Amino acid sequence: MAARKRASATSATGTDTRPSPPQTQESTTQIDPPIAPPKKGLMLKLCIFFSIPYFYLLYQHYNIDQDLKRSILINAALSVAGFFITQRMIPVASRYVLKRGLFGFDINKKGTPRGTVKVPESLGIVVGIVFLVLAILFQYFNFTADSNWLVEYNAALASICFMILLGFVDDVLDVPWRVKLVLPSIAALPLLMAYAGHTTIIIPKPLVSYVGQEVLDLGWVYKLYMGLLAVFCTNSINIHAGLNGLEVGQTVVIASAILIHNLMQIGASSDPEYKQAHAFSIYLVQPLLATSLALLSYNCYPSSVFVGDTYTYFAGMTMAVVGILGHYRCVFLTVSFAWFLVT
Repeated sequence: MAARKRASATSATGTDTRPSPPQTQESTTQIDPPIAPPKKGLMLKLCIFFSIPYFYLLYQHYNIDQDLKRSILINAALSVAGFFITQRMIPVASRYVLKRGLFGFDINKKGTPRGTVKVPESLGIVVGIVFLVLAILFQYFNFTADSNWLVEYNAALASICFMILLGFVDDVLDVPWRVKLVLPSIAALPLLMAYAGHTTIIIPKPLVSYVGQEVLDLGWVYKLYMGLLAVFCTNSINIHAGLNGLEVGQTVVIASAILIHNLMQIGASSDPEYKQAHAFSIYLVQPLLATSLALLSYNCYPSSVFVGDTYTYFAGMTMAVVGILGHYRCVFLTVSFAWFLVT
């Protein structure tokens, strides 16, 4: 990625075979400085900015069912806990990845004192693990054993977990780009196999006379489209890596827009199944937003950690999952593509 340069194997292990002069214990032990503290003031402003319209829609503007509102609030409480856990775990994980040589240098700060500081890599693994734990715990409060949504929910978590694993493998092995394009398709397989929704599209009225019908069933082509959506979302986040906070920042913006969209659709609809689909999306996006804000507190300029491909793959796959199972794939694709062009 453009904003960092990984330490090479020769610089990490050393290739000079000449005998070195004797050194004392103080000179041989190198202690990496601790990472900078999180930017709590900025995160507080962002939380207030995003929370005011969200809770206004939830409590005042729309008359949302009490059971649905209860599930959303339980999920929000777990997400807040995940924010603090993630913020606490990132410094701990930073020390471990530095010991293992997973660090880079911010080449955008080359020539300055910060340009020589080791920046820990792959801290997206913390966000991914906390997210999965929160999502699994939430099943206890919301889903029953015979719930129709439980299979798709677990399939979504399987795809996200698979993508986290592949992202971390990419961080360690530095997988080439031609392979990166295929990885999201593989990770999306559990979701596509468990998908039980419709595969139809509504034909725009000006084109009905040409197609001959108002609703067209695409069958397997529709699932192919969903697989390609996962590829686009994952790589649209990953390809923007290069500036401090850009990957996480765009995830925060898109996730906030998704939450507002879901609440508006729930409040405006009278179809229980349609409401549940958008609530399903909220259950996954709230933990994503909370854990991403915790990571952003360390990753925004000047960045003290790098998120790695682990986070970009995880965030892209999560948003693809909520777009597919929330039944607003076209809306989400339009928003994501517009954001991709702007950034």
